Amino acid sequence: MFGRSKRLIGLDIGTNSVKVLQLKELSRGYQLVNLGIEQLPPEVIVDGAIMDAAIVVDAIQKVIRSQKIKTKEVAISVSGSSVIVKKIPLPRMSEQELEESIQWEAEQYIPFDIEDVNIDFEILNPMGSKDSAEMDVVLVAVKKDKVNDYASLATQAGLEPAVIDVDGFALSNQYEKNYGIDPNEVIALIDIGAGVMNINVIQNGIHGLYRDIPIGGNQYTDAIQKDMNVSYDQAEGLKMGETIEGISPQEVQDIINSVNESVAMEIQRSFDYFKATSSNERIDRIVLTGGCSKVKGLPEFLMDKLGITVERGNPFRNIVYNEKQFDPNLIANVSPMCAVVVGLAMRKVGDR
Repeated sequence: MFGRSKRLIGLDIGTNSVKVLQLKELSRGYQLVNLGIEQLPPEVIVDGAIMDAAIVVDAIQKVIRSQKIKTKEVAISVSGSSVIVKKIPLPRMSEQELEESIQWEAEQYIPFDIEDVNIDFEILNPMGSKDSAEMDVVLVAVKKDKVNDYASLATQAGLEPAVIDVDGFALSNQYEKNYGIDPNEVIALIDIGAGVMNINVIQNGIHGLYRDIPIGGNQYTDAIQKDMNVSYDQAEGLKMGETIEGISPQEVQDIINSVNESVAMEIQRSFDYFKATSSNERIDRIVLTGGCSKVKGLPEFLMDKLGITVERGNPFRNIVYNEKQFDPNLIANVSPMCAVVVGLAMRKVGDR
C-alpha cells in the first residue's frame, strides 16, 4: 500500500474483547514484543454489528496506552454475514486480465449489489497446467459498510488501518507460520470466538472452504444463565469448568453439551459441503482455537461426534518471548483466543 514492507500491529476487534499484538521477525520465527487484551461489556458488538462505537474506541485506546505502543499502522480483520469467500473456477487468464474483469465475474457469485462491496481475489494455481482451460480463484467480497465501520474504529482511536484482512485468512496465516503446511493433509482450522465460528479448510496447501457461522461462546453463557438462573459472570465461570455451591456440575455439562451439539452440527454441515464440492472425501485433522476452545470437554465432544482428530492449536508455537516480561501462565491462558491477532501481526504493508 505504501511501497514498503513494514510490520504492523495486529488489532483484533472481537465480540467480547479487543486484542493488540506486536511481533518482531527473527531469522527463524518471531519474538513477542507487545500483547494486550481489553474486555468489552456484553452487547457492545452483536453479530458483528457495532452497537456502541465509543466504548470500543475507548477500549482500543486503553490497550494501546497500556502497552505503550507507538506504531500507528495496524492490520484489522472482519468476519460474519457481510463477508463472502468463494473458490470459483474461471477461464485461464493473466492476473492483469482478471483485475479488469473481476467485477463482472464476481456479480455471478456475490449475493449483494456489486456496488456495495469491496472485492479482492487470489489465483490459487497461477503455475497450473497450461493445458487446462480453467484456473481456481479465491474471490473475497466484503460489504463496504462493514469495512468502513471497523476501519473507523481504528481511525477514531488514532490508528491507521493499513491492511484489512478476513478472520479466517489471519487464522491460516498464523497456522502456516507456526506449523507449516503439509500438502498431503486436509486440515480444518476452526476458531470459535464469543460470537462467530470461523471454519477454514486447507486442502493441498491452499484454501478449500471458508465459512463464518454466527455461533460461539455467548450461546453457552446465555444457555447456562437462563437455565441455571445465575449471573452473566457466574455463567462465564461455569462454562469454563468452575464450580458454584448448590449447582450440579452434571446439569451444567448437560447444558454445555446441548450447545456442543449445535456447534458439531454446523461443522458437519460445512464438512459435508466441502466433500460434495471438492475432489477430497476426507478431513484429516481439526485444529481448534478461539476462546470457546477452552469450554470444558468441547474438543473431546467434537472428536466423538465427527470422528476426526481434534487438537488445540497454539498460535505462540513459533513465537519466543521474555518470561520476565510475559508470564508463561498468562500466555498459556490467553493463547487460544489469540490465533487471529497473531495472524494479523504477521502481516506487512503491501503483502497479500
